[in-house]
Amino acid sequence: MPEVVVELPKRLRSELKEPLGPIFTDADELLAEASPPLVAVGDVVTYHLIEAGYTPAVALVDERTERDAVDEEVAGTIETFDGFDRRVTVENPPATLTAELLSALTRAVREAETTATLLQVDGEEDLATLPAILVAPEGASIVYGQPGEGMVHAVVDRQQQEFVRDLLARMDGNLDRFGTLLD
Repeated sequence: MPEVVVELPKRLRSELKEPLGPIFTDADELLAEASPPLVAVGDVVTYHLIEAGYTPAVALVDERTERDAVDEEVAGTIETFDGFDRRVTVENPPATLTAELLSALTRAVREAETTATLLQVDGEEDLATLPAILVAPEGASIVYGQPGEGMVHAVVDRQQQEFVRDLLARMDGNLDRFGTLLD
């Protein structure tokens, strides 16, 4: 059983509906605006970046999109893509962030200059956007999917980090443990 560090209560879910940056439908246009390291959260986002000829420094996938299995082309492209130096499987139940995911994400971002990492999540990777904003350096790009709209490009800055810290402070769980895992 994975160690759940924080859990998103239902009362906060609506606060995550607003995108944390501009929405792109074209991967090349997004990449023209992005800065390394780029962290991709989601199978469809990762697929579009790979199809555009780009290897994310860190990618998190769970073989699901909008609660359904991703199609075979998306899953197959990610599975057979040889651009990742390391593939790590972590457990992370829906609406949570586990110690395993947080530790693996922190390590992957710290090693992003030399090692491209694919984090294969058994469960759900949606909330990984939040700790990615906290562990990535200022100016880095975090890209995640906005259902039915496209790819959100969040640029890491103090404002984004303060939003994430405020949201995390209102989640259920152990914030001290959360902070320790990101150090």
